[in-house]
Amino acid sequence: MSRLIEVTELALRDAHQSLLATRMAMEDMVPVCEDLDNAGYWSLECWGGATYDACIRFLNEDPWERLRKFRKLLPKSRLQMLLRGQNLLGYRHYEDEVVERFVDKSAENGMDVFRVFDALNDLRNLQTSIKAVRKTGKHAQGTICYTTSPVHTIPAFVEMAQKLKDMGCDSICIKDMAGLLKPQPAYDLVKGIKEKCGKDTLVHVHAHATTGVTLVSLVKAIEAGCDIVDTAVSSLSLGPGHNPTESLIELLEGTPYHTRLDMERILRVKRHFTTIRPRYREFLSDIVGVETEIFKSQIPGGMISNMESQLKGQGAGDRLQEVLLEVPNVRQDAGFPPLVTPSSQIVGSQAVFNILMGKYKVLTGEFADLMLGYYGSTLGEKNPDVLKRAAEHAKKPVITSRPADLLKPEWEHLRESANALEGANGTDEDVLTFAMFPQVAPKFFKARADGPKNLGKDPAKKVAASEAKSPAAGGAKPLEGSVSYVITLNGKEHQVSVAPGK
Repeated sequence: MSRLIEVTELALRDAHQSLLATRMAMEDMVPVCEDLDNAGYWSLECWGGATYDACIRFLNEDPWERLRKFRKLLPKSRLQMLLRGQNLLGYRHYEDEVVERFVDKSAENGMDVFRVFDALNDLRNLQTSIKAVRKTGKHAQGTICYTTSPVHTIPAFVEMAQKLKDMGCDSICIKDMAGLLKPQPAYDLVKGIKEKCGKDTLVHVHAHATTGVTLVSLVKAIEAGCDIVDTAVSSLSLGPGHNPTESLIELLEGTPYHTRLDMERILRVKRHFTTIRPRYREFLSDIVGVETEIFKSQIPGGMISNMESQLKGQGAGDRLQEVLLEVPNVRQDAGFPPLVTPSSQIVGSQAVFNILMGKYKVLTGEFADLMLGYYGSTLGEKNPDVLKRAAEHAKKPVITSRPADLLKPEWEHLRESANALEGANGTDEDVLTFAMFPQVAPKFFKARADGPKNLGKDPAKKVAASEAKSPAAGGAKPLEGSVSYVITLNGKEHQVSVAPGK
């Protein structure tokens, strides 16, 4: 009998985070919600990760309102989010009450499945959030951040899966954020988890497409007993993104496995995003094909596009390859942490500093904290020389305890600070927004009433606007029978009219 393979669609979150630097506006996702809701997915990932940050930093959109809107537009679907354990959706550890309140409010506003991970795979950093999810009655998915190093082995990951199940997780996710999960390890890891934790244990596999090998890995994982896989509709797939949903459906035809997905609806979603994606071309990653070098650098899909942007902003866009070669060195010095938010940004930023300013001449505060244990423990030993520099830089000692145990209660102070800001509405949701992004939230609260921005540029509208402004600005009329274009030269846009004739 054919076995059902469930699928989670990533188009509403990780797909555009990885390909378009998380800039897609909500209004460009609304038209596909009905088809996605009725296409037969196990869940729809639509929140968490970097979307919360991007909403308030770039899109002038309330992330809580986005979640509520998705809940209304997708009534039949499980909504899924990515939660960074004790880091929530920010870049530091939060005191336990803040974590509990965030999970509670997320569930209240419509979230169903919480994929909870810790960047270092330190289970102590998952305890509070997983317990909080279970208290709400929602689905707690414990996550293994897959990576390779001399200290990361299949047996170690299998043991971690058992510990996650013992913590009360409803399912186990293997999260391959950089396309590192090769076919045979995928088979061995899923098989090992099923044997150790029981065949009834739900195993979910998430893999980026960056290295070109992971569609095969998904098939091998399925053969080993995997229950659910993540994909992205084809017009928002590949490159540093994910494997195409349609390809998985076709690939399983004639095998002992099948999905329950409605291809007709999925193709409508595909066609919609085919028209939308070009509008965000300024945010598109330069990596559009296969990058097997990622097996060395291990930088996840969402980080590559952001790193490119970071280097370009410093006039060093041509030095990306140098940084990619430096990342493994920094990672080894830090004890081989998996590279996923926020550890990928921390290690990646330090690699950028090392290339631009000299080896550890300048340390970021976050990298010093990573070295000193303030993000948690790593499996590997740390470089003692770099550890010494980190202690000197941060002027604080190495710790071995759970980092959140050192934090003092902060909710009341956060509430008082948030509610004092212009434009804050007094809700717990606004307090949580301020807690995670205290530098960005004040500006967002103040401008929130202006409404969301759409950073996608419609070429047709741009040409029409240029034509309308051109005569008034320059005094010249477009040539009779001409066609107008907007061209970009040396970073500046020019309207050009091309007429038939000689």
